[in-house]
Amino acid sequence: MIDVATTWQQVCAALAGGDYDAAFGILDAAMNEARKPAQARLALYLGHLHALYGDAATTELEAALRAARTLDPALRDDALLLALSAELDARTRGPEAAAPAQSVRAAADPLARFHALCALALGEKPQDALDIELTSRDLPEHLRWRLRSWEADAHESLGQSAEAAALYAEAAHLASGVNRAVMLQEQAALHLQLGQPDAAKAALDQARPLYAARPSPDEAEEQGLNLATWHYLRAQALLNLGQPEQAHDMIREAARLEGQHGDPSYGVALVRGQVLTHLGRTEQALEAFETALNLSTEADRPFANHELGVALLDLDRPVEAREKLEAALADPEYPYLPEVLADVAECDYRLGRLPEAQLGAEQALAQGAVIPASLVLGSVALDYFQLDDALEHYERVIREAAPGSRDWITAHQMAADVLAQQGFPNPAAAYAYAQQALSHTPESDDWHVTLQEHLRRAGDLLAQQGAQGGRTLN
Repeated sequence: MIDVATTWQQVCAALAGGDYDAAFGILDAAMNEARKPAQARLALYLGHLHALYGDAATTELEAALRAARTLDPALRDDALLLALSAELDARTRGPEAAAPAQSVRAAADPLARFHALCALALGEKPQDALDIELTSRDLPEHLRWRLRSWEADAHESLGQSAEAAALYAEAAHLASGVNRAVMLQEQAALHLQLGQPDAAKAALDQARPLYAARPSPDEAEEQGLNLATWHYLRAQALLNLGQPEQAHDMIREAARLEGQHGDPSYGVALVRGQVLTHLGRTEQALEAFETALNLSTEADRPFANHELGVALLDLDRPVEAREKLEAALADPEYPYLPEVLADVAECDYRLGRLPEAQLGAEQALAQGAVIPASLVLGSVALDYFQLDDALEHYERVIREAAPGSRDWITAHQMAADVLAQQGFPNPAAAYAYAQQALSHTPESDDWHVTLQEHLRRAGDLLAQQGAQGGRTLN
């Protein structure tokens, strides 16, 4: 006589050790010996096992649920069957699927509540998923990290990235092997969204040793794609930490692994373009962004068009740049619309359309794109010979931009130059701006000689002031 509860415990023990073949074997053997009512319950557990494979096993999940209903028609109202059916519906129909009933969400069986949570998350009802009362202690070991992962996904859908990152960290703690690596990578991706590249790199450092040096043939493709993601995330972390050369090595390896184990992705092509831009290889960056655009979904397209527009601006092709930027501007959901407005204003400035450039930049500034809009406004003010206004715009960039960034350097260069054009009314400020800019300007740059002259002239004036006041310049 097969005892269903004992069989389930054996299945859970196999799954806790990551032995899915053993879990299927235990269920198959028990199904062959059990009587119909017990077979029906075992069919539900088989459905649970298929559900862990996600979208790849919807056909098998549907067959298991059909078998359970056929073997024991009384199970039609069983909470686990209803929860698994809701998850299957959500996997196939998304937000159009019927949500599990409240009785299923509050079922006594924690396994049913788990699959109800999955159904709600898949059906794009993240808050309803989070409202289900379920703790990791309620579940067998193989589901504890998965629960935290689903909860993290729900928080992420609600825009709660910090909460999601913390839950992915907990999921990683509860998982093992490659599953742990994947959870750490999800955590790293959120740290990147939150502007925390150091934390992202630390999570990735933990993930890399968890991959097998020689995976089995069955595991090789999945591991290769997960490793491609690891290199893709690592490239972003290194780029944000100011290490574009190392980032380039990472993104090249991500592309190689994608090509070997799957298909090229939009994300890898986009990051490759960003890395090449930072390396000053703008023509190659343009090719990468065009590839990203070709691979993009509708939701990704404005990001690719924006990057393409900026790359074309870097190549001084404002007409083509404006076309791509206007395509990005046409999507009202794009989160960087103020920055696009500022870039369109830059196009207008380069095309000699100063009133349009000023109006667009003022709109972008009002909407929060402080740095790019201020740079355009500074250029327009200079062309109108409004030197006080130009200096105000460049000083705003100096305050807001990241030290050492391209915009920060440009603003220092321009501020020093404006003060020079004004006849050095504030030689101390001119000296400071020129000194900061020089420390980040290579000798091969045309600005280097100009900045040296500004520094020398401001220094002479400061020395004269010091001599008149009985003090000398240090």
